Amino acid sequence: MIPALALPLIGLAAPVLAQDAGPAAAAVTADTVAPIVDKGDTTWMMLSAILVMAMSIPGLALFYGGLVRAKNMLSVLMQVLTIFCVVALLWVAFGYSLAFTGAGSADAATALTPFVGGLSKAFLAGVDTSSLAETFTANVFVPEYVFVVFQMAFACIASALIVGATVERMKFTAMLAFVVIWFVFSYLPMAHMVWWWGGPSAHDAPAGFLFSHGDLDFAGGTVIHINAGVAALVAAIVVGPRVGYGRELIAPHNLTFTFIGGCLLWIGWFGFNAGSNMEATGTAAMAILNTVVATAAAALAWAFAEWAFRGHPSLLGGVSGAIAGLVGVTPAAGFVGPMGAIAIGLVAGLVCMWFVVSLKTRLGIDESLDVFGIHGVGGIIGAILTGVFAAPSLGGTGVYDYATGSVAPGYSIAGQVTTQMLGVGVAVVWSAVVSWLALMIVKAVIGLRVSQSDERQGLDITTHGENAYNS
Repeated sequence: MIPALALPLIGLAAPVLAQDAGPAAAAVTADTVAPIVDKGDTTWMMLSAILVMAMSIPGLALFYGGLVRAKNMLSVLMQVLTIFCVVALLWVAFGYSLAFTGAGSADAATALTPFVGGLSKAFLAGVDTSSLAETFTANVFVPEYVFVVFQMAFACIASALIVGATVERMKFTAMLAFVVIWFVFSYLPMAHMVWWWGGPSAHDAPAGFLFSHGDLDFAGGTVIHINAGVAALVAAIVVGPRVGYGRELIAPHNLTFTFIGGCLLWIGWFGFNAGSNMEATGTAAMAILNTVVATAAAALAWAFAEWAFRGHPSLLGGVSGAIAGLVGVTPAAGFVGPMGAIAIGLVAGLVCMWFVVSLKTRLGIDESLDVFGIHGVGGIIGAILTGVFAAPSLGGTGVYDYATGSVAPGYSIAGQVTTQMLGVGVAVVWSAVVSWLALMIVKAVIGLRVSQSDERQGLDITTHGENAYNS
Protein backbone atom coordinates (compact mmCIF):
# COMPACT_ATOMS: atom_id res chain seq x y z
CA MET A 1 0.00 0.00 0.00
CA ILE A 2 1.37 3.41 -0.99
CA PRO A 3 0.31 6.20 1.34
CA ALA A 4 -2.07 8.72 -0.20
CA LEU A 5 0.02 11.48 1.29
CA ALA A 6 2.77 13.70 0.07
CA LEU A 7 5.52 12.33 2.25
CA PRO A 8 8.50 14.52 2.55
CA LEU A 9 11.95 14.69 1.69
CA ILE A 10 15.10 14.47 3.49
CA GLY A 11 18.26 15.81 2.23
CA LEU A 12 17.22 18.67 0.09
CA ALA A 13 15.32 21.79 0.00
CA ALA A 14 14.32 23.46 -3.20
CA PRO A 15 11.56 23.15 -5.71
CA VAL A 16 14.31 22.42 -8.20
CA LEU A 17 16.99 20.02 -7.05
CA ALA A 18 20.09 18.21 -8.10
CA GLN A 19 18.98 15.18 -10.09
CA ASP A 20 19.00 11.97 -8.02
CA ALA A 21 19.97 14.13 -5.06
CA GLY A 22 17.73 12.97 -2.28
CA PRO A 23 14.39 11.98 -0.93
CA ALA A 24 10.90 13.09 -0.94
CA ALA A 25 7.98 10.97 -0.16
CA ALA A 26 5.29 11.91 -2.61
CA ALA A 27 1.63 11.22 -2.99
CA VAL A 28 0.88 8.22 -5.18
CA THR A 29 -2.51 7.04 -6.32
CA ALA A 30 -3.82 3.65 -7.34
CA ASP A 31 -3.53 4.73 -10.99
CA THR A 32 0.21 5.39 -10.75
CA VAL A 33 2.68 3.16 -12.58
CA ALA A 34 3.98 0.39 -10.30
CA PRO A 35 6.61 1.93 -8.03
CA ILE A 36 10.22 0.80 -8.16
CA VAL A 37 11.63 -0.34 -4.81
CA ASP A 38 15.29 -1.24 -5.14
CA LYS A 39 16.83 -3.45 -2.46
CA GLY A 40 20.16 -1.69 -2.91
CA ASP A 41 18.65 1.71 -2.10
CA THR A 42 16.78 0.21 0.83
CA THR A 43 19.90 -1.43 2.23
CA TRP A 44 21.92 1.77 1.83
CA MET A 45 19.27 3.78 3.68
CA MET A 46 19.06 1.30 6.56
CA LEU A 47 22.85 1.29 6.88
CA SER A 48 22.89 5.10 6.76
CA ALA A 49 20.32 5.29 9.55
CA ILE A 50 22.46 3.02 11.72
CA LEU A 51 25.56 5.12 10.98
CA VAL A 52 23.74 8.30 12.02
CA MET A 53 22.56 6.66 15.25
CA ALA A 54 26.16 5.67 15.98
CA MET A 55 27.05 9.35 15.70
CA SER A 56 24.98 10.03 18.83
CA ILE A 57 25.73 6.92 20.87
CA PRO A 58 28.63 6.45 21.24
CA GLY A 59 30.14 9.14 18.95
CA LEU A 60 28.80 12.42 20.32
CA ALA A 61 28.68 11.07 23.88
CA LEU A 62 32.40 10.23 23.87
CA PHE A 63 33.34 13.42 22.02
CA TYR A 64 31.59 15.56 24.62
CA GLY A 65 32.50 13.32 27.55
CA GLY A 66 36.23 13.67 26.96
CA LEU A 67 35.95 17.47 26.90
CA VAL A 68 34.50 17.86 30.40
CA ARG A 69 36.22 17.34 33.74
CA ALA A 70 36.41 13.78 35.09
CA LYS A 71 33.78 14.48 37.76
CA ASN A 72 31.18 15.18 35.04
CA MET A 73 31.95 12.45 32.50
CA LEU A 74 28.97 10.22 33.31
CA SER A 75 26.57 13.16 33.46
CA VAL A 76 27.33 13.97 29.83
CA LEU A 77 27.00 10.35 28.71
CA MET A 78 23.69 10.08 30.53
CA GLN A 79 22.32 13.29 29.03
CA VAL A 80 23.14 12.20 25.48
CA LEU A 81 21.76 8.69 26.04
CA THR A 82 18.53 9.91 27.65
CA ILE A 83 17.85 12.59 25.05
CA PHE A 84 18.40 10.05 22.28
CA CYS A 85 15.85 7.70 23.87
CA VAL A 86 13.26 10.40 24.62
CA VAL A 87 13.40 11.95 21.15
CA ALA A 88 13.19 8.55 19.46
CA LEU A 89 9.90 7.89 21.26
CA LEU A 90 8.55 11.39 20.59
CA TRP A 91 9.45 10.96 16.93
CA VAL A 92 7.21 7.96 16.41
CA ALA A 93 4.48 9.43 18.66
CA PHE A 94 4.01 12.68 16.75
CA GLY A 95 7.32 14.08 15.48
CA TYR A 96 7.35 12.28 12.16
CA SER A 97 3.79 13.34 11.45
CA LEU A 98 4.32 17.01 12.31
CA ALA A 99 7.52 17.19 10.25
CA PHE A 100 6.48 15.20 7.22
CA THR A 101 2.78 15.51 6.50
CA GLY A 102 1.01 18.38 4.81
CA ALA A 103 -0.66 19.21 1.54
CA GLY A 104 -2.16 16.22 -0.19
CA SER A 105 -2.49 14.29 3.07
CA ALA A 106 -5.29 13.71 5.52
CA ASP A 107 -4.03 16.86 7.27
CA ALA A 108 -4.44 19.12 4.24
CA ALA A 109 -7.38 21.00 5.75
CA THR A 110 -5.81 21.58 9.18
CA ALA A 111 -2.01 21.56 8.78
CA LEU A 112 -0.19 24.89 8.59
CA THR A 113 1.48 23.44 5.53
CA PRO A 114 4.33 25.96 5.01
CA PHE A 115 5.38 25.79 8.66
CA VAL A 116 4.31 22.51 10.26
CA GLY A 117 2.43 19.35 9.35
CA GLY A 118 -0.51 17.65 11.02
CA LEU A 119 -1.20 14.56 13.10
CA SER A 120 -2.60 12.14 10.54
CA LYS A 121 0.45 9.90 11.06
CA ALA A 122 0.69 10.26 14.83
CA PHE A 123 1.86 6.99 16.39
CA LEU A 124 2.74 6.01 12.79
CA ALA A 125 -0.88 5.53 11.82
CA GLY A 126 -1.06 4.15 8.29
CA VAL A 127 2.62 3.26 8.18
CA ASP A 128 3.31 -0.43 7.68
CA THR A 129 5.69 -2.72 5.84
CA SER A 130 3.98 -2.05 2.52
CA SER A 131 3.84 1.76 2.66
CA LEU A 132 6.45 3.60 0.62
CA ALA A 133 8.35 6.90 0.59
CA GLU A 134 9.43 8.40 -2.73
CA THR A 135 13.05 9.34 -3.37
CA PHE A 136 14.23 12.27 -5.47
CA THR A 137 13.84 10.17 -8.59
CA ALA A 138 10.27 9.99 -9.85
CA ASN A 139 8.61 6.61 -9.19
CA VAL A 140 11.59 5.28 -7.20
CA PHE A 141 10.72 4.45 -3.58
CA VAL A 142 12.05 3.00 -0.34
CA PRO A 143 9.91 1.47 2.42
CA GLU A 144 8.40 4.22 4.55
CA TYR A 145 9.75 2.63 7.73
CA VAL A 146 13.26 3.23 6.36
CA PHE A 147 12.52 6.92 5.92
CA VAL A 148 10.97 7.11 9.39
CA VAL A 149 14.01 5.62 11.14
CA PHE A 150 16.50 7.63 9.06
CA GLN A 151 14.81 10.90 9.98
CA MET A 152 14.50 9.71 13.58
CA ALA A 153 18.28 9.42 13.77
CA PHE A 154 18.62 13.02 12.56
CA ALA A 155 16.15 14.30 15.14
CA CYS A 156 17.97 12.46 17.95
CA ILE A 157 21.43 13.81 17.23
CA ALA A 158 20.17 17.34 16.59
CA SER A 159 18.57 17.38 20.04
CA ALA A 160 21.60 15.82 21.74
CA LEU A 161 23.98 18.41 20.28
CA ILE A 162 22.56 21.08 22.59
CA VAL A 163 23.90 19.27 25.66
CA GLY A 164 27.42 20.57 25.02
CA ALA A 165 26.54 24.19 25.76
CA THR A 166 25.56 23.79 29.41
CA VAL A 167 27.53 20.80 30.65
CA GLU A 168 28.71 20.65 34.26
CA ARG A 169 26.06 22.99 35.74
CA MET A 170 22.56 22.45 34.31
CA LYS A 171 20.04 20.24 36.10
CA PHE A 172 19.36 16.90 34.42
CA THR A 173 15.60 17.43 34.56
CA ALA A 174 15.92 20.99 33.26
CA MET A 175 18.01 19.88 30.30
CA LEU A 176 15.50 17.18 29.37
CA ALA A 177 12.54 19.56 29.65
CA PHE A 178 14.29 22.25 27.60
CA VAL A 179 15.29 19.86 24.83
CA VAL A 180 11.79 18.37 24.58
CA ILE A 181 10.22 21.84 24.18
CA TRP A 182 12.86 22.82 21.63
CA PHE A 183 12.34 19.58 19.69
CA VAL A 184 8.59 20.13 19.43
CA PHE A 185 8.55 23.84 18.64
CA SER A 186 11.85 24.41 16.82
CA TYR A 187 13.19 21.18 15.31
CA LEU A 188 9.91 19.87 13.89
CA PRO A 189 8.82 23.15 12.26
CA MET A 190 12.30 23.72 10.79
CA ALA A 191 12.39 20.18 9.38
CA HIS A 192 8.98 20.78 7.80
CA MET A 193 9.88 24.22 6.42
CA VAL A 194 13.13 23.04 4.83
CA TRP A 195 12.43 19.44 3.77
CA TRP A 196 8.69 19.06 3.17
CA TRP A 197 7.58 18.92 -0.48
CA GLY A 198 5.35 16.96 -2.81
CA GLY A 199 8.14 14.91 -4.35
CA PRO A 200 9.06 14.40 -8.01
CA SER A 201 5.59 13.02 -8.68
CA ALA A 202 4.01 16.25 -7.46
CA HIS A 203 6.80 18.79 -7.73
CA ASP A 204 4.41 21.71 -8.09
CA ALA A 205 2.45 20.89 -4.92
CA PRO A 206 2.62 23.16 -1.83
CA ALA A 207 5.84 22.73 0.12
CA GLY A 208 7.52 23.90 3.29
CA PHE A 209 8.15 27.63 3.59
CA LEU A 210 11.89 27.55 2.92
CA PHE A 211 11.70 24.69 0.45
CA SER A 212 9.22 26.65 -1.65
CA HIS A 213 11.59 29.60 -1.64
CA GLY A 214 14.37 27.46 -3.10
CA ASP A 215 16.56 27.03 -0.01
CA LEU A 216 19.19 24.33 -0.52
CA ASP A 217 19.97 22.13 2.49
CA PHE A 218 21.11 18.69 1.43
CA ALA A 219 21.52 17.10 4.85
CA GLY A 220 20.67 19.57 7.59
CA GLY A 221 22.84 22.70 7.77
CA THR A 222 19.86 24.82 8.82
CA VAL A 223 17.56 22.14 10.24
CA ILE A 224 20.17 20.59 12.50
CA HIS A 225 23.37 22.58 12.92
CA ILE A 226 22.24 26.21 12.91
CA ASN A 227 19.04 25.26 14.72
CA ALA A 228 20.81 23.36 17.51
CA GLY A 229 23.78 25.74 17.58
CA VAL A 230 21.61 28.78 18.22
CA ALA A 231 19.67 26.90 20.91
CA ALA A 232 22.98 26.05 22.57
CA LEU A 233 24.16 29.67 22.51
CA VAL A 234 20.91 30.94 24.02
CA ALA A 235 21.05 28.24 26.70
CA ALA A 236 24.65 29.09 27.59
CA ILE A 237 23.76 32.77 28.00
CA VAL A 238 20.61 32.16 30.06
CA VAL A 239 22.07 29.43 32.29
CA GLY A 240 25.27 31.39 32.85
CA PRO A 241 28.92 30.34 33.15
CA ARG A 242 30.34 27.50 35.22
CA VAL A 243 31.63 28.26 38.69
CA GLY A 244 35.22 29.46 38.30
CA TYR A 245 34.91 30.13 34.55
CA GLY A 246 37.67 32.53 33.51
CA ARG A 247 39.41 32.23 36.89
CA GLU A 248 40.11 28.52 37.28
CA LEU A 249 41.54 25.97 34.85
CA ILE A 250 38.65 24.05 33.30
CA ALA A 251 40.40 21.62 30.96
CA PRO A 252 39.26 18.48 29.08
CA HIS A 253 39.98 15.38 31.15
CA ASN A 254 40.43 12.82 28.34
CA LEU A 255 41.23 13.95 24.82
CA THR A 256 41.64 10.32 23.78
CA PHE A 257 37.89 9.86 24.28
CA THR A 258 37.29 13.08 22.34
CA PHE A 259 39.43 11.82 19.46
CA ILE A 260 37.61 8.47 19.37
CA GLY A 261 34.24 10.21 19.52
CA GLY A 262 35.25 12.66 16.80
CA CYS A 263 36.36 9.85 14.49
CA LEU A 264 33.09 7.99 15.12
CA LEU A 265 31.25 11.19 14.17
CA TRP A 266 33.24 11.43 10.93
CA ILE A 267 32.50 7.84 9.96
CA GLY A 268 28.85 8.17 10.91
CA TRP A 269 28.61 11.38 8.91
CA PHE A 270 28.83 9.38 5.69
CA GLY A 271 25.39 8.06 6.52
CA PHE A 272 24.35 11.57 7.51
CA ASN A 273 25.38 13.23 4.23
CA ALA A 274 25.37 10.48 1.61
CA GLY A 275 22.31 8.82 3.12
CA SER A 276 20.41 12.04 2.57
CA ASN A 277 20.45 11.19 -1.13
CA MET A 278 18.01 8.33 -0.35
CA GLU A 279 19.44 6.32 -3.27
CA ALA A 280 22.72 4.50 -3.87
CA THR A 281 23.72 6.60 -6.89
CA GLY A 282 26.53 8.76 -8.17
CA THR A 283 25.29 11.69 -6.11
CA ALA A 284 25.62 9.60 -2.94
CA ALA A 285 29.19 8.73 -3.95
CA MET A 286 29.93 12.41 -4.55
CA ALA A 287 28.52 13.25 -1.12
CA ILE A 288 30.88 10.69 0.47
CA LEU A 289 33.87 12.16 -1.34
CA ASN A 290 32.83 15.69 -0.42
CA THR A 291 32.49 14.63 3.22
CA VAL A 292 36.06 13.33 3.20
CA VAL A 293 37.81 16.21 1.47
CA ALA A 294 35.92 19.06 3.19
CA THR A 295 36.64 17.52 6.58
CA ALA A 296 40.29 16.94 5.80
CA ALA A 297 40.69 20.54 4.60
CA ALA A 298 39.01 21.95 7.71
CA ALA A 299 41.04 19.79 10.12
CA LEU A 300 44.29 20.91 8.51
CA ALA A 301 43.16 24.53 8.30
CA TRP A 302 42.36 24.69 12.02
CA ALA A 303 45.49 22.79 13.11
CA PHE A 304 47.91 24.71 10.89
CA ALA A 305 46.37 28.08 11.71
CA GLU A 306 46.68 27.21 15.38
CA TRP A 307 50.27 26.19 14.78
CA ALA A 308 51.01 29.51 13.09
CA PHE A 309 49.32 31.76 15.64
CA ARG A 310 49.65 29.82 18.89
CA GLY A 311 52.84 27.86 18.31
CA HIS A 312 51.42 24.32 18.34
CA PRO A 313 49.07 22.13 16.26
CA SER A 314 46.90 20.54 18.95
CA LEU A 315 44.91 17.32 18.68
CA LEU A 316 41.88 19.13 20.05
CA GLY A 317 42.24 21.73 17.33
CA GLY A 318 42.54 19.11 14.61
CA VAL A 319 39.47 17.19 15.79
CA SER A 320 37.49 20.41 16.25
CA GLY A 321 38.43 21.44 12.73
CA ALA A 322 37.26 18.10 11.40
CA ILE A 323 33.84 18.59 13.00
CA ALA A 324 33.69 22.13 11.59
CA GLY A 325 34.36 20.74 8.12
CA LEU A 326 31.70 18.07 8.52
CA VAL A 327 29.19 20.70 9.56
CA GLY A 328 30.17 23.09 6.77
CA VAL A 329 29.78 20.54 3.99
CA THR A 330 26.49 19.12 5.29
CA PRO A 331 24.11 21.47 3.44
CA ALA A 332 26.29 21.32 0.32
CA ALA A 333 27.23 17.64 0.13
CA GLY A 334 25.08 16.73 -2.87
CA PHE A 335 25.18 20.10 -4.64
CA VAL A 336 28.86 20.99 -4.93
CA GLY A 337 31.85 19.34 -6.54
CA PRO A 338 34.90 18.15 -4.58
CA MET A 339 36.82 21.40 -5.20
CA GLY A 340 33.90 23.40 -3.85
CA ALA A 341 33.76 21.08 -0.83
CA ILE A 342 37.45 21.69 -0.12
CA ALA A 343 36.88 25.45 -0.27
CA ILE A 344 33.96 25.19 2.14
CA GLY A 345 36.04 23.06 4.51
CA LEU A 346 38.93 25.53 4.50
CA VAL A 347 36.68 28.49 5.26
CA ALA A 348 34.73 26.60 7.93
CA GLY A 349 37.90 25.44 9.66
CA LEU A 350 39.47 28.90 9.76
CA VAL A 351 36.37 30.89 10.73
CA CYS A 352 35.26 28.41 13.40
CA MET A 353 38.78 28.43 14.88
CA TRP A 354 38.76 32.24 15.01
CA PHE A 355 35.36 32.26 16.70
CA VAL A 356 36.23 29.59 19.27
CA VAL A 357 39.79 30.66 20.05
CA SER A 358 39.46 34.42 19.81
CA LEU A 359 35.96 35.88 19.62
CA LYS A 360 34.27 33.65 22.22
CA THR A 361 36.85 34.61 24.82
CA ARG A 362 36.24 38.31 24.18
CA LEU A 363 32.47 37.81 24.41
CA GLY A 364 32.86 36.09 27.77
CA ILE A 365 30.18 33.47 27.08
CA ASP A 366 30.74 30.03 28.62
CA GLU A 367 29.39 28.07 25.66
CA SER A 368 31.26 25.15 27.10
CA LEU A 369 31.91 22.71 24.26
CA ASP A 370 31.52 25.17 21.38
CA VAL A 371 28.25 23.89 20.00
CA PHE A 372 27.48 27.28 18.48
CA GLY A 373 31.10 28.04 17.65
CA ILE A 374 31.36 24.90 15.53
CA HIS A 375 27.84 23.79 14.61
CA GLY A 376 26.18 27.20 14.50
CA VAL A 377 29.00 29.11 12.82
CA GLY A 378 29.98 26.18 10.58
CA GLY A 379 26.36 25.66 9.59
CA ILE A 380 25.96 29.31 8.64
CA ILE A 381 29.14 29.22 6.56
CA GLY A 382 28.13 26.00 4.83
CA ALA A 383 24.59 27.18 4.10
CA ILE A 384 25.74 30.42 2.50
CA LEU A 385 28.64 28.91 0.55
CA THR A 386 26.31 26.21 -0.80
CA GLY A 387 24.72 28.98 -2.83
CA VAL A 388 28.13 29.86 -4.26
CA PHE A 389 29.62 26.47 -5.05
CA ALA A 390 26.43 24.81 -6.28
CA ALA A 391 26.91 26.90 -9.41
CA PRO A 392 27.70 24.71 -12.47
CA SER A 393 30.43 27.19 -13.42
CA LEU A 394 32.21 26.30 -10.16
CA GLY A 395 31.76 22.54 -10.46
CA GLY A 396 28.38 22.31 -8.75
CA THR A 397 25.28 20.50 -9.90
CA GLY A 398 23.04 23.51 -10.30
CA VAL A 399 19.41 22.76 -9.50
CA TYR A 400 17.17 20.29 -11.25
CA ASP A 401 13.86 21.55 -12.59
CA TYR A 402 11.28 18.76 -12.46
CA ALA A 403 8.86 20.79 -14.58
CA THR A 404 11.23 20.68 -17.56
CA GLY A 405 13.10 17.50 -16.67
CA SER A 406 16.51 19.15 -16.86
CA VAL A 407 18.96 21.27 -14.88
CA ALA A 408 17.57 24.78 -14.65
CA PRO A 409 19.51 27.23 -16.85
CA GLY A 410 20.93 30.56 -15.76
CA TYR A 411 22.08 29.73 -12.22
CA SER A 412 22.48 32.96 -10.24
CA ILE A 413 25.03 32.83 -7.44
CA ALA A 414 23.81 36.13 -6.01
CA GLY A 415 20.19 35.01 -6.14
CA GLN A 416 20.88 31.64 -4.53
CA VAL A 417 23.07 33.14 -1.82
CA THR A 418 20.24 35.54 -1.00
CA THR A 419 17.90 32.57 -0.68
CA GLN A 420 20.41 30.74 1.50
CA MET A 421 20.65 33.78 3.77
CA LEU A 422 16.88 33.75 4.13
CA GLY A 423 17.13 30.16 5.36
CA VAL A 424 19.91 31.09 7.78
CA GLY A 425 17.93 34.04 9.10
CA VAL A 426 14.77 32.02 9.67
CA ALA A 427 16.71 29.26 11.45
CA VAL A 428 18.53 31.71 13.72
CA VAL A 429 15.46 33.73 14.70
CA TRP A 430 13.11 30.75 15.03
CA SER A 431 15.48 28.73 17.21
CA ALA A 432 16.51 31.73 19.32
CA VAL A 433 12.93 32.71 20.16
CA VAL A 434 11.80 29.15 20.90
CA SER A 435 14.90 28.44 22.98
CA TRP A 436 14.57 31.57 25.11
CA LEU A 437 10.88 30.96 25.79
CA ALA A 438 11.57 27.30 26.60
CA LEU A 439 14.32 28.24 29.05
CA MET A 440 12.09 30.82 30.75
CA ILE A 441 9.40 28.16 31.23
CA VAL A 442 11.84 25.60 32.58
CA LYS A 443 13.48 28.16 34.86
CA ALA A 444 10.10 29.11 36.35
CA VAL A 445 8.92 25.53 36.84
CA ILE A 446 12.08 23.50 37.60
CA GLY A 447 15.01 25.87 37.85
CA LEU A 448 18.00 25.63 35.56
CA ARG A 449 21.13 25.09 37.66
CA VAL A 450 22.34 22.67 40.27
CA SER A 451 23.55 24.15 43.54
CA GLN A 452 27.04 25.59 43.67
CA SER A 453 28.17 22.86 46.06
CA ASP A 454 26.85 20.14 43.73
CA GLU A 455 28.58 21.79 40.80
CA ARG A 456 31.92 21.86 42.61
CA GLN A 457 31.55 18.24 43.68
CA GLY A 458 30.60 17.13 40.17
CA LEU A 459 27.34 16.00 38.61
CA ASP A 460 28.37 12.36 38.31
CA ILE A 461 28.05 11.74 42.03
CA THR A 462 25.50 14.42 42.98
CA THR A 463 23.01 13.75 40.16
CA HIS A 464 23.65 10.15 39.17
CA GLY A 465 25.21 8.66 42.28
CA GLU A 466 28.23 7.11 40.60
CA ASN A 467 31.76 7.89 39.44
CA ALA A 468 33.27 7.37 36.01
CA TYR A 469 36.62 6.39 37.52
CA ASN A 470 37.60 4.64 40.73
CA SER A 471 41.00 5.60 42.06
